[in-house]
Amino acid sequence: MTRLGDSVARASALLVQDLSTDSTVEQLLTETKARRYLDLSDLPAQEQAELIAARAVEVLPGVAKLAERIEARRAEGKGLHVKLGIDPTAADVHLGHAVPIITLSRFQRMGHDVTLIIGDFTAKIGDPTGRTAERPPLTDDDIAANLAGYREQVRPFFDFEKVSFRQNSEWLAPYTFPKLLGLLAQVPVSQLLQREDFRTRLAAGSGLTMTEMLYPVAQGLDSVALDCDVELGGADQLLNLQMGRKLMEVHGQKPQLVVTMPLIEGTDGTGAKMSKSKGNYVGLSAPADDVFGKIMSVPDRLMEPYLKAWTEWTDAEIAQVLKRVEERSLHPMDLKKILAGEVVAALYGVDAAMAARAGFVAQFSKKSFTEVETPVVELAEHGAEPATVVLSKVLGFQPSASAARRVAKQNGLRLVLQSEDGQDAVVLAEADAIRPLGEVTRETLAGRQVTAVYLKAGRKIAELRGL
Repeated sequence: MTRLGDSVARASALLVQDLSTDSTVEQLLTETKARRYLDLSDLPAQEQAELIAARAVEVLPGVAKLAERIEARRAEGKGLHVKLGIDPTAADVHLGHAVPIITLSRFQRMGHDVTLIIGDFTAKIGDPTGRTAERPPLTDDDIAANLAGYREQVRPFFDFEKVSFRQNSEWLAPYTFPKLLGLLAQVPVSQLLQREDFRTRLAAGSGLTMTEMLYPVAQGLDSVALDCDVELGGADQLLNLQMGRKLMEVHGQKPQLVVTMPLIEGTDGTGAKMSKSKGNYVGLSAPADDVFGKIMSVPDRLMEPYLKAWTEWTDAEIAQVLKRVEERSLHPMDLKKILAGEVVAALYGVDAAMAARAGFVAQFSKKSFTEVETPVVELAEHGAEPATVVLSKVLGFQPSASAARRVAKQNGLRLVLQSEDGQDAVVLAEADAIRPLGEVTRETLAGRQVTAVYLKAGRKIAELRGL
């Protein structure tokens, strides 16, 4: 059995146990944390390719081709040459940025050679991917400061001692104009204009500069300069990555394979990509308790993509726990606590993860909300209104009734029932969210002895009075 197979066997034995107990969770986090540094070089080529593909959106031209390339390099006594380009555009990094780095770490631990391209030249152009306007270029000082912050923050996910760093100004700065014209003569403009963001901006009459048009060409020349086997990038980078394949063919090289990574949805559950501008991100430099709390606030439906994005769990392990949730032998809250623990353990270690877990339980699971000052909703006045209206117009917890309804659709709306024995949270379905709140509350309380009732939307909570 492979080293990964041994680890999966140990973890699977834990995943059938009571995952609400701290001792079991600590053993599980210790096992999966260690897996982040596990030597994967004993995996056969096909298993390596499948492990990479399991966390990718696409592998082009195919998983079988990736396995073949791994086998061919092994026959030469080498590993693949894998690259990831980084444009150091911001000093602060969030979990979304860690996704390709985690996959790059797997390639590294499989025995392949990894190069990080520091886009110091292309950062001065400005990558337009996904943008509605041209991005301002950066200065050398901006790039240096942002790169230092990036390296420090993603370090928990990646071994920087076993990576090659290259700056693309090495080959792009001396590139002559005649040489560029000769290259562009072989690149159809139609290929550049396939980009949806370009088409959208042109249709809207917005500006599109030549530097932006040339950005994919500049990125493609990175692959030519390094003669890569594989390039990683976000799913929104697909056309840029394919340009690398095109330019390698033009230069008589064997085209690289392309592995695209998913764009991770933000913590607010709106469907928007994780980003600082939307405030729906988890910063890699945030304190352990904040990281844990933010993960605990996400809708239940995000647990599967988050487990795939940031843990070393295999598909079989994820399927195992999701089946337990479906069968109700595992509470979704217990699985979410494990997910939050996984992220904190990656950043700060297992001890910090268990401390954050204990802190969360003490603050939110066992503490009576009577000890906390919360807004009050008088049902005598607002009980005839649906929860969506109460949340948006009375409490201001949500910007609109439709936004509040989305929270309910994502299982984020609850009635918390406080009794002498503790708390019990009852999830309100979307259909209940648009019924009169007083009516739904009375139905929920039928036959129960409670001391207080709260309406909870995400992490915001208000007391309901006047039943």
